[in-house]
Amino acid sequence: MATGHTDPQRRERILAATLDHIADEGVTGVSHRKIAARAGVPLGSMTYHFTGMDELLREAFTRFADHGVALFERHLDAADSPERARDGVTDLIHELSDGPQRDLVLTHELYTLAARRPEYRELTRTWMGRSRQLLERHFDAETARQLDALIEGLTLHRALDTAPHDRRLTREAVRRVTTPAD
Repeated sequence: MATGHTDPQRRERILAATLDHIADEGVTGVSHRKIAARAGVPLGSMTYHFTGMDELLREAFTRFADHGVALFERHLDAADSPERARDGVTDLIHELSDGPQRDLVLTHELYTLAARRPEYRELTRTWMGRSRQLLERHFDAETARQLDALIEGLTLHRALDTAPHDRRLTREAVRRVTTPAD
């Protein structure tokens, strides 16, 4: 194994191994020993780089949330009209639901942890706030909040359904939420 001097990516490997482990076994299966083995680092590296399990989990889930926000950005940044923003949201929902099962599992592991522990709830609030800010570039704040919930719900339903609905239905749901009432 490389020493810290010749292994500048050790901390990053530990964070990546933590997310991989959570995706495979859940948060309850996380231990310093398991993560160190998965990352291929000495056990002492865990306490050298992180003050404890909570810091490790918070940083790993923050990294994952940053990945989620980057997906929102990629789909919404180029939108130059409400119509194109609706297309971007539709594409986002389909990418999230058709994407790696790992991301779906990590999302729900974080939500479960946040439901039990307030310090992780703040992490999810921050993530939702960042997502909503991106949606608010194209829609009012109330619509962005509703749309954020729709994205989560449709992603989950599409990912877990044996016959997920098609783009037309997703697009129609997005249109209904984002079109002002007469």
